[in-house]
Amino acid sequence: MVGEQLRARGIVDRRVVDAMARVPRELFVDEKDADLAYADMPLRIGFGQTISQPYMVALMCQEADVGEGEHVLDIGTGSGYQAAVLAAMGADVHSVERIPELAERARRNLERAEYDVSVHVRDGSLGLPEEAPFDAVTVAAAAPDVPWSLYEQLAPGGRLVVPVGGPDGQRLEVVTRSEEGPAVSRSVPCRFVPLVGAEGY
Repeated sequence: MVGEQLRARGIVDRRVVDAMARVPRELFVDEKDADLAYADMPLRIGFGQTISQPYMVALMCQEADVGEGEHVLDIGTGSGYQAAVLAAMGADVHSVERIPELAERARRNLERAEYDVSVHVRDGSLGLPEEAPFDAVTVAAAAPDVPWSLYEQLAPGGRLVVPVGGPDGQRLEVVTRSEEGPAVSRSVPCRFVPLVGAEGY
């Protein structure tokens, strides 16, 4: 999964590849799925949620273009794996999860993996305004449209990486905050669980 497989699929950011090589993914999956930890597929983690496939985590982190010391918001903590990868890239990470049980499990996973991430329980579609602005925001759930609250919490030049769409199809969008307003570039087709909340489903 790490290195050659990611590069073969277009992951060219060395920081992403190195971070994913360092984060022990087996600590973030259910024990029964430990043998599948590095398979390039999503895995169920309970409560109708999944840990995204490694390639999609790598793509989101690459599109977020996170630099050392940047302030990053991760929406949809789930198992905590993507937050760990962002932290391994040198980011200061806050992560939001709406399901308390998953948030607590993610805290344990992150502690075991020795990554310092602040996990908050609330409606992720509304972001974390008290910690804004963010240099990047990543969203591991699909919204019907770009959540405006998340865009508004970006610093100038900040990047929002969010799946947009519904059951008939989703695309991973990268939205940059510019003086002219949202600058949207469309990336690849994807499939995520719905973003549940005031600005989600």
